[in-house]
Amino acid sequence: MNLPATFHDLSGTSVFITGGGSGIGASLTEGFLRQGARVAFVQRSESGAFCDEMERATGTRPLFIPCDITDVAALKAAVDRAAEAQGPITVLVNNAANDERHRTLDVDEDFWDRSTGINLKAYFFAAQAVIPGMQAAGGGSIINFSSISYMMGNAGYPAYVAANSGINGLTRALAREFGPDRIRVNALAPGWVLTQKQRDLWVTPEGLAAHIDRQCLKDSLAPEDIVGGALFLASDLSRMMTGQALVIDGGVVVTG
Repeated sequence: MNLPATFHDLSGTSVFITGGGSGIGASLTEGFLRQGARVAFVQRSESGAFCDEMERATGTRPLFIPCDITDVAALKAAVDRAAEAQGPITVLVNNAANDERHRTLDVDEDFWDRSTGINLKAYFFAAQAVIPGMQAAGGGSIINFSSISYMMGNAGYPAYVAANSGINGLTRALAREFGPDRIRVNALAPGWVLTQKQRDLWVTPEGLAAHIDRQCLKDSLAPEDIVGGALFLASDLSRMMTGQALVIDGGVVVTG
C-alpha cells in the first residue's frame, strides 16, 4: 500500500478496529500501522497469517483478538484487553458488517436480530466500551462505517440498509452527546468496494458495469481507496469535524 500522505499525529495512537483482518478492514489495519499507530483488531476468523504479513510489511505486528462482535461481553473484554496492551484507545473504527443479500418476505426474527446485531448493535456497544477511556484521555475519534446503500434506497438487503441508516443516526447522537468531551464521531460511507468477498459472491460483469456507469469517476473502488478517508477522520486534521458522513463512492451519490 502506497499512501501519498503521512498523518504524523497518529503515530503511537492506540487504534481498535472491528473486522480488521479482511476486506476493507485489512486495508485499514495496514493503513494505520503505516502511520506508526498501535492497532488492535477483532475478527471471528483466524488472522494469524494476516498478522505475520503485516509485521513483514510494516515492521509492526497488530494485536489480533478473536471475537464475535455480537457477543457484547466478549466485545467489551476485547476492548479492555487492547487498552491494557496498547494504551487507552483513542481511535475506534467500527468497520465489521455483513451485507448478506435477503428478501423482505423471507426474513424471520432470528435473521433480523442477527443482522442488526452485527450491523448496528455492535457499533453502539463498541462505542460505549471505548468512550470512558477517551473521556479520561481528553478526547478521541470514533469512525462508524456505513454505506451508500441507505442513501440510494437499495433493494436486496433491507435489514442491512436499515442498519446503515441507523448508523447515521447513532453517529449524530453520539457526536452531540460526547462533543463536550472532545470525542468526535463521524460516519464513513463507501460505495461498492470490490473486496474478495464481493467478487466471490455478488460481482457480475453486467452489474459492475452498470454501477460504474452511475459513478462520476469511472474506476472501480478497491479497499485501499477507503483508507485515506479513515485516516483523515482519525487525525487531528479533522479536529472540528463531527456528526458528519464522509462518502467515498466515486460519485454515485452527490451530497449537499
